[in-house]
Amino acid sequence: MTKDWTYGQALVALLEEYGVDTVFGIPGVHTLELYRGLVGRNIRHVLTRHEQGAGFMADGYARVSGKPGVCFVITGPGVTNIATPMGQAYADSIPMLVISSVNETDTLGRGIGRLHETKDQQSLTRAITALSATAYKGEDIPGLIAQAFDIFNSQRPRPVHIAIPMDVLACPVQAWPTHHQEVTESPVIDPESLLAASRLLNRAKLPMIIAGGGAIESHKQIKALAECLSAPVFTTVAGKGILPPQHNLFAGAILCTQTGWDMIQKADVVLAIGTELADTDMWRDTLPIEGDIIRLDIDANKFEDLYPCHTALHGDASVVLDALLPLIQFRHSISDVPINVKGLPAAVAKEQKGPWLIVMQLLMVIRQSLPSNTVMATDMTQIAYAGNYLFNVAKTRQWLHPTGYGTLGYALPAGIGAAIADPQQPVAILCGDGGFQYTMQELATAVEEVNGPLIVLLWNNNALGQIRDDMAERDIPLIGVLPHNPDFQTLAASFGCKTYQPNSIKALQENIKDAVEFRGVSFIEMAQHKVFSTEIN
Repeated sequence: MTKDWTYGQALVALLEEYGVDTVFGIPGVHTLELYRGLVGRNIRHVLTRHEQGAGFMADGYARVSGKPGVCFVITGPGVTNIATPMGQAYADSIPMLVISSVNETDTLGRGIGRLHETKDQQSLTRAITALSATAYKGEDIPGLIAQAFDIFNSQRPRPVHIAIPMDVLACPVQAWPTHHQEVTESPVIDPESLLAASRLLNRAKLPMIIAGGGAIESHKQIKALAECLSAPVFTTVAGKGILPPQHNLFAGAILCTQTGWDMIQKADVVLAIGTELADTDMWRDTLPIEGDIIRLDIDANKFEDLYPCHTALHGDASVVLDALLPLIQFRHSISDVPINVKGLPAAVAKEQKGPWLIVMQLLMVIRQSLPSNTVMATDMTQIAYAGNYLFNVAKTRQWLHPTGYGTLGYALPAGIGAAIADPQQPVAILCGDGGFQYTMQELATAVEEVNGPLIVLLWNNNALGQIRDDMAERDIPLIGVLPHNPDFQTLAASFGCKTYQPNSIKALQENIKDAVEFRGVSFIEMAQHKVFSTEIN
């Protein structure tokens, strides 16, 4: 510990001990001591243009790196601005550490009109965090940081918010541990539950697996288990890539389609690993599962939800599957799977109609034009909804989508965070014209911070397309769904992006391939009204 450090400086040094290498944020008068602490540290600061952008960048960084995304924000508007990304991270189980200031200790709760004053900051964040706490003394900080990393490493990872009064941040260090504290271990496996699950799987005639975001680190074990059982593997959106698309047991993320529903209904045993089985993934309240369900989850609350659970396996997916695999009997070869898994893509394709047929074919063009290692950051837009079940990725952590909370404006900043987490992988951002305008100012951050290739693919249908279609379907007059858009080409160019506006499918393919070679930010506007609605059929 350096002599005369403030607690703000000591906190940043502690974060470095925990392996933090990047923080996202905007400096303010209430966080100056945190920024003093960044001097001389091996921690990169990424200046965002809005705290919402900081939160979504931290989210994208976490999804690609597997490490918690860290943000520094001021009290008051900084916290309320980042609340939406925190809600998204909470819904999708993403590790995020938000460190904010709060007004001086002796002013808290008094309502005396201090700058950025909030009556009760913790009440704002408690519902969207695994932990929301205030360090009223500098000595409280190490313990709270240890709690945060305990949550990230041994529980269901969700955001943590730690608020520190300004006077505490500026106070000289008086007491501080020499090293960061160790985190606790994951839950202990129950041997009886393990045996019960193995017996059920061994006697199953048509077992199937559903793997979610909580299973992405156990993709090797899932592949081995699936091959032993000859069990088709579905994934949720967060679990895309757990099984490679070319695998004979790959069923894909199609449980939001009629084809997927029909198939899962045939299973006599379903093993659900690291997934909530939420309606946001399934596009219906519950799946038509008629067989017995085994749940494997780090979150024991998942065992008492909408799905009756025959057997519950509580723990880390990789640890539990390592213990389960030796108990599973190899029965027959993959070629003997009594269901046509290979026919699923064609069956799903036949379901697509109207605008979904257009975006399906457009997604095929994008997939063919991008390298297989491209990370896709997507927004709440029709083309991304279709991509959730139609766009295949080669491995995990390559498809980022705001599934649970479903917030607009996610894709651009999340893609920036992804590019910072792994500069070696190309990143493509798939967004609609409406959602892009929520966070489009972060193009400035992208141009400053990303060496590319970072490719923004804007699907411009001059509408809030999904809501427009929903209104039309319900015979509601179209209100508020046909906004006036800016000139996106001029806008993107003003930020310093390389811009494209292809007028054909062939031009789009050429533009994407050109953008992949560019070490910087490319902006490709796919204007539906110019070509795609007539060329694709």
